[in-house]
Amino acid sequence: MGQYDKHKAEEIKKAVEKIAFGTVLITIHDHQITQIDATEKVRFAQQRKIKKSGS
Repeated sequence: MGQYDKHKAEEIKKAVEKIAFGTVLITIHDHQITQIDATEKVRFAQQRKIKKSGS
């Protein structure tokens, strides 16, 4: 099993802390963290359509 790596743990923590909405994907190969991908999503408030009354 892989050993605890303080540097990698800190990088994961940073990735999680800077994203409000999104995902952090951790890739593991042979029991070792080999890659960290962070994807941030930007959400926009939905606007309601205003129905116009007929003339």
